[in-house]
Amino acid sequence: MKKLIITAAMALALPLGLSACGASDSGEHAEKGNGENEEAAKGPNGGRLLTDGDFAVEVTIFEEGQDPQFRVYASRDGEPVDPKSVKLSITLKRLGGVINKFSFTPEGKYLLGQGAVEEPHSFDVEVVAVVDGKRSRWTYESYEGRTTITPEAAKQGGIEIGTAGPAKIGDARELYGTVELDPSAISEIRGQFPGRVVSVTKQVGDYVRKGDLLARVESSESLQIYPVYSTVSGVVAERGGNPGNMTGGEPLYVITNPGATTVVFNIFPRDLGIVRPGMRVDVEAQDGRIVGAATLGRYLSEGNAEAGTALIRASIPNRGGWIRPGMTMRGRLNVNQESVPLAVRTEAIQPFRDFQVVYARYGDKYEVRMLELGRKGKEFTEVLSGIEPGTPYVTEGSFLVRADVEKSGASHDH
Repeated sequence: MKKLIITAAMALALPLGLSACGASDSGEHAEKGNGENEEAAKGPNGGRLLTDGDFAVEVTIFEEGQDPQFRVYASRDGEPVDPKSVKLSITLKRLGGVINKFSFTPEGKYLLGQGAVEEPHSFDVEVVAVVDGKRSRWTYESYEGRTTITPEAAKQGGIEIGTAGPAKIGDARELYGTVELDPSAISEIRGQFPGRVVSVTKQVGDYVRKGDLLARVESSESLQIYPVYSTVSGVVAERGGNPGNMTGGEPLYVITNPGATTVVFNIFPRDLGIVRPGMRVDVEAQDGRIVGAATLGRYLSEGNAEAGTALIRASIPNRGGWIRPGMTMRGRLNVNQESVPLAVRTEAIQPFRDFQVVYARYGDKYEVRMLELGRKGKEFTEVLSGIEPGTPYVTEGSFLVRADVEKSGASHDH
């Protein structure tokens, strides 16, 4: 049989030499523990022993093969007391204002609590027992997975808070592609009539505005010199003539708009049925710089024969002009998205004992919330139970809270 000991791992320590409980004639007892590293008194069943004169109750939680449930053993002068003669209740006060009350019924040699003791087993405890007309009352702290962090320390540690609630969850796909100029970003400027180039005004790499003079050409037919103006604004990518050259059907200048960039992603055959035009993709450079969100266009008619992939294009913003053709980009795509009523950020989930948890925050107190999880996505994970909607929890820096909890020793044995 396995019993869970209710301990007060984070109780305020009394100076050595003081009594383990403060008793009075009214039967009121405040259990505090009498040393920072000392445990509360234990009974013969391995539970917490609470005494009032010659009367005592031993509080345990039994959970082997079942939901955790209180089992309380009563005794007088070390001898068992008939459970039928004891009226018992236990009240648990949790962070967030939740109160759990348990009544008890006789069950063999012990009193059995009605209802499961939900995780985490972290609460302020009140035990009230009435036997032979005498009332005994004990209070003590039993905390696990709890710690206190000041707002200043939380800010310094980079701890950020979110709220448990609805989210969209999907399978993540990573796409890789190469930056190209959008086909609409390339303009070819030709002379109106064939002839000899008299002069040119712009070099490759120069920025031009729409209407700027680019060249003067002497017409072969009329021998008149006419100007050639830029029809767009952009950067000179190519110049097709020098003074003295003859111009005909070839463009004199190629002007590009560097802000009209696209990325052409490679799509492997296994993803052809999943990745579709119109989907939103988050794009970033190989060095981690964020490009922004883009929308997938149609699949291109040609593919990448060497890689054995199909190609799909997405226009991307080029704020600051740092994106250049030929750069490799990474895209993150969520597919098969589904809305769920309750979720937490995936990066916030930490291991604690045999559970997956997040850390709920109440003021400057942080405490584990054991989660039953559903679908897992890259950004969010569905929660089936373990935390209430609207609960503030640690989204970033949860590993720091976990380390602080482990350092405090705020846990009990299972």
